[in-house]
Amino acid sequence: MKNTIALFDFSKKINYKNELLAGLTVAMTMIPESLSFAILAGLSPLTGLYAAFMMGLVTAVFGGRPGMVSGGAGATIVVLIALIKTHGVDYLFATVLLAGVFQMLVGIFKWGKFVRLIPQPVMYGFLNGLAVIIFMAQIEQFKITGADGVTGWLQGTPLYIMSGLVALTIAIVYFFPKLTKAVPASLVAIVVIFAVVAGFNINTKTVADIASISGSLPRFHIPGIPFSLETLQIIFPYALIMAGVGLIESLLTLSMVDEITNSKGNANKESVAQGLANITNGFFGGMGGCAMVAQTLVNLNAGSRARLSGIIASVTILIIILVGAPFIGKIPMAALVGVMMVVAVSTFQWVSISIINKMPKSDIFVGMTVALVTIVLHNLALAVLVGVVISALVFAWDNARRIRARKHTDENGTKYYEIFGPLFFGSVTAFTDKFDPVNDPQQTVIDFKESRIVDMSAIDAVDKLSKRYAQHNKTLHLKHLSEDCRKMLKNAEAVIDVNIQEDPTYKVMPEK
Repeated sequence: MKNTIALFDFSKKINYKNELLAGLTVAMTMIPESLSFAILAGLSPLTGLYAAFMMGLVTAVFGGRPGMVSGGAGATIVVLIALIKTHGVDYLFATVLLAGVFQMLVGIFKWGKFVRLIPQPVMYGFLNGLAVIIFMAQIEQFKITGADGVTGWLQGTPLYIMSGLVALTIAIVYFFPKLTKAVPASLVAIVVIFAVVAGFNINTKTVADIASISGSLPRFHIPGIPFSLETLQIIFPYALIMAGVGLIESLLTLSMVDEITNSKGNANKESVAQGLANITNGFFGGMGGCAMVAQTLVNLNAGSRARLSGIIASVTILIIILVGAPFIGKIPMAALVGVMMVVAVSTFQWVSISIINKMPKSDIFVGMTVALVTIVLHNLALAVLVGVVISALVFAWDNARRIRARKHTDENGTKYYEIFGPLFFGSVTAFTDKFDPVNDPQQTVIDFKESRIVDMSAIDAVDKLSKRYAQHNKTLHLKHLSEDCRKMLKNAEAVIDVNIQEDPTYKVMPEK
């Protein structure tokens, strides 16, 4: 049954049942991940759960993408592990707070739109690499730490039990939707595995084996650090990296949800919400975070399309912290591992494999490189940056080869070079090689009607070409330059003749 609900200035058609069940399922999958990354960073487990609660709630209410889930993500906390070990937890909170300020500034100045510059092969590589990371993280749950502190793989009966329960979970998630989609298959799988383990008194790894999740409400706390330039020098680079990693992952997740739901999110609004959530974390003892791809996919697969599921998930986590820890602690890890493995498989862009023989080799290389960097270094921001840089270089190379000139001489003996393609740093050599100042007539015209002067390398090339013609006492005319090109050339040293009367005006950006 669908109703309409007005919540904090937005009106959205909401299927309450889907939103409620999706929120509960998301909460179940967020808890072990938040705990795992908090422990990995040497923090209190509650620091991770507080982050899951606060990130999820703030971004669900104020974010730019209904249906997207944020929490205490590993991508952001991993970059802060070194800071935590050397300076302590208060420096972490200060860094998270500053990172939030940076993210808010990105949204306020509307820089979130630059995520559009990320090419599709980079998206494929990012999601495929992330799928492998999610899957391998679940394999780690097949390890156990002995009484002597040594970690090793499960063996014998414990391994068979864990594997069987995981397989049963995967089977339920895959086949239950064929019976009905009224209830999220992931939630059904968790409940069934819980019932099987409890009913048959099976001894297997549970959430409580990772860490205790019992606690109180988050308390306001100003980070206990010296307010000095030296402190700023310590936390500034970490905050900048965290803000970048968090925004890249969040905005990529936003783009992914846009594609899945065939709707449009607001990148700048999401940037502000991510920043506000991290500032809240800094003041209330959370480890910070960003959008979580796996949990977002769980949310969407469960039928959520609104903000309510994210709010329910966050409130559920808070209730669990306060009163539900004994119950949630008994949930078998096998159930959560199975759910996350299915999410990993669905995250992988199988279409990128089916069309690999139809893609340009450069795009294949970019996608594989991004995936490898993501898998090997676990640095999502670096992986995306590498992919964008490679794509940009490939684009520059392709455009550099496309510049060409059509030549003709009119009845007056004036020679014309009609240039096609952009003139920029990559194409200046090919451009210059097309001219013959020694044998050209006294009057030579370069027609830029189908071209543009893009950068300083192009200006320098035109300037040097003008001087070469001047050395032979010949005149070089530049024709059909756009207004922005003329402005770039106004300080050129060579004497050039621009036909302003025939030059069109090209509006690159609207005037404000």
